[in-house]
Amino acid sequence: MLPRSVESVATSVQQATELSMDSGHASAQAEALVGIDDVQKSLNRSRASVYRYTNTDTRNLNPPFNPRKLNPEYRSDQKDPLMFHPNEVARFAKDVLRIKEVTVEVLNSPSTATQQILGSILEELRLIRTHLEASGTSPSNLSVHLDQQDRPAA
Repeated sequence: MLPRSVESVATSVQQATELSMDSGHASAQAEALVGIDDVQKSLNRSRASVYRYTNTDTRNLNPPFNPRKLNPEYRSDQKDPLMFHPNEVARFAKDVLRIKEVTVEVLNSPSTATQQILGSILEELRLIRTHLEASGTSPSNLSVHLDQQDRPAA
């Protein structure tokens, strides 16, 4: 058998947007899961053979880990599509299919509408913070407001 290179390309990876204004918090990178089509392309196998390799059971939605099978990620419903972690696809290709060279490549996806909105919100928050710091006004003291307890209730 000739050594081949396996590439698991996930197009749905996007780094999480850092919403915290504190630079001490690092943004987390979302782990991408690949669908059956990507697994088929990366393993260079037919769709039927990929389903045959997959660790599924009609009686058990999430069967226990099987080292001789391609193990999908956790599903909450039988109708959910099978999704695989790229490292699991690489493990299966290397350990079970005996493919010598295994490369897992994860790519960033194009920006979605939600990510664009979150980015604009983050930019606006940064502008507000810059404006507040430039105006020199110190944050209001809560104890000053608490002392005004003798006013009538609404």
